[in-house]
Amino acid sequence: MYKKSFASDNYSGMHPKVLEALGAANQGYQPAYGADALTEKAKQAFEKIFGNQIEVFFVFNGTASNVLALKTLTDSFNSIICSDCAHINQDECGAPESFLGTKLVTVPNNGGKISAEQISKKISRIGDQHHSQAKVISITQSTEYGTVYTPDEIKKISFLAHSKNMFLHMDGARFSNATASLDLDPREISLEAGVDVLSFGGTKNGLACAEAVIFFNPELAKNFKFIRKQSMQLASKMRFISAQFLGLLEDDLWLKNARHANSMAKYLASRLAEVSWLSITQEVQANAVFISVPQNSIKTIQEHYPCYLWNEDKSELRLMTAFDTAQADIDELVQFLKGLNPDARKTLS
Repeated sequence: MYKKSFASDNYSGMHPKVLEALGAANQGYQPAYGADALTEKAKQAFEKIFGNQIEVFFVFNGTASNVLALKTLTDSFNSIICSDCAHINQDECGAPESFLGTKLVTVPNNGGKISAEQISKKISRIGDQHHSQAKVISITQSTEYGTVYTPDEIKKISFLAHSKNMFLHMDGARFSNATASLDLDPREISLEAGVDVLSFGGTKNGLACAEAVIFFNPELAKNFKFIRKQSMQLASKMRFISAQFLGLLEDDLWLKNARHANSMAKYLASRLAEVSWLSITQEVQANAVFISVPQNSIKTIQEHYPCYLWNEDKSELRLMTAFDTAQADIDELVQFLKGLNPDARKTLS
């Protein structure tokens, strides 16, 4: 069995409660393509969280949830403003540009975040037929650096977007972790903060292959079912995606999972502070810890504990915690790091 790693929270398995929900869904026959009772129940579960004026659609993966959400908001002559470290810019293999034909306009991030002031400088030449027309601002919550936007920060961005006849999209692959970090009603950092469309992550929080696209303005969702079908993201046995969300949303398991992952990140950071030859580079707010290490230690660390080389120039590694990360896993990692020779960067054993 592949040992637990800190490479990503999507390395983890499925939460047992989600597996139970899948097993319960695997009984008898149900209508296909989302016409089943479980899909309706999953939508109702989301309405309990975000209110009943929403439209919810399920897809297989995070790239689809982002790209298809953005497709509903843009034409090919539009541009999407995002952070330079945004997942849609760095980690989706050019899918937004390829699939949508839109231009991504990036803003330098500050600890993963971008501000309304920065964004406003990228909105120009509106109405000029020679220039791509800014239509969407996309932010990530929690950010790619594990930091979290406050409600006020989001409101400032949404106000700017709406004042310019633009939309605000939120990549919420780790929205659960952000909600847990802020300890707020999720509506305060989505609907009430002016978000138009939220890509709500499940795969990084205990699901196998399930993401949700949530429209807070139902009018924007009128063509999404056709876009999803054309994009090959309409599951015939939809109930098995919906069942995963039923398992996750029941009894606030989505928040419990996120709180645990966040608490393990805090514990990881506290233990890493004991290792004198590395430094923590970002504030730990959700379930990510970034560390700077000597260049010649990276290969040894990754051979024993797979993790993501985030910034090669800065020798910065990203360590992620998940719903099933245990203190013992962290203690084992720290013990290993303490056993590295600070000079030669080789294991003492």
